[in-house]
Amino acid sequence: MELNTALAISARGMDAQTNRLRVIAENLANQDTTGSLPGGKPYQRKTITFANQFDQTLGTNAVKVKQVGRDSTEFPLRYDPGHPAADKSGYIKTPNVNSFVEVMDMREAERSYAANLAVMQVSRSMLTRTVEMLK
Repeated sequence: MELNTALAISARGMDAQTNRLRVIAENLANQDTTGSLPGGKPYQRKTITFANQFDQTLGTNAVKVKQVGRDSTEFPLRYDPGHPAADKSGYIKTPNVNSFVEVMDMREAERSYAANLAVMQVSRSMLTRTVEMLK
């Protein structure tokens, strides 16, 4: 495998993890966003999935964002009869975002990003040494 290909694959991995972090940031930013009308839906957690796809320009497989979807788990209910989104029983639907899960996903994305960055740094170092040897 050429070093340039290794650099490109790592760059695509970093791009995928950047998208993952964006989705996590949206989830965390909206973890308290409820509906505004009685019985209204709150913010629905976003999910991201990746796919391993053949990249013709690289001649090998690379990671790509397959889909940004929605988490279909139930919305937790909270008793708050004074809230504008409260139903007849006084309950409001709250977002299905669990900050603990989001932080764990964020740490995993950070580690994946760092691993790809390390591959890029080593590849660049090898390229630099090769050029120096050719001088």
